[in-house]
Amino acid sequence: MVQASDKQFIYSDDLLRKIFDEVKTIALVGASPRGETRASWRVMRYLQVEGYKVYPVNPDALGREIHGEKVYPNILDLPQKVDMVDIFRLPWKVAPVVDEAIELGVPYIWMQLKVVNEMAAAKAEATGATVIMDRCPAIELPRLQAAA
Repeated sequence: MVQASDKQFIYSDDLLRKIFDEVKTIALVGASPRGETRASWRVMRYLQVEGYKVYPVNPDALGREIHGEKVYPNILDLPQKVDMVDIFRLPWKVAPVVDEAIELGVPYIWMQLKVVNEMAAAKAEATGATVIMDRCPAIELPRLQAAA
């Protein structure tokens, strides 16, 4: 079983800026339609406000919309290839999402706070993808904007 790690993952501000500059479309896996109490709901809205096209992915919320976007069952069913997959899943549920991202050639895979799966990350990195773990884009982006 893959468990959350206490290890700290360090990513340069230059790398994070590059990701935010290059990414235009995001699949948010684990998107919740349950409103403001859910981090994924707030992060999706923030990313939309910042100008990103965000596709919510959650097989348990099919037939619904989140922030005006149709919910998809997986990233393979999205209407277009995305630049980044942002994962709100338990660490041991990350590998299938990463496998789909690899299959589609998604260049950036982002695992949210407390989401760490080093085996899945290594597999993705071996294909040339850039992986960020245990970080939140809705924290990192405003931090970088404030520092600019």
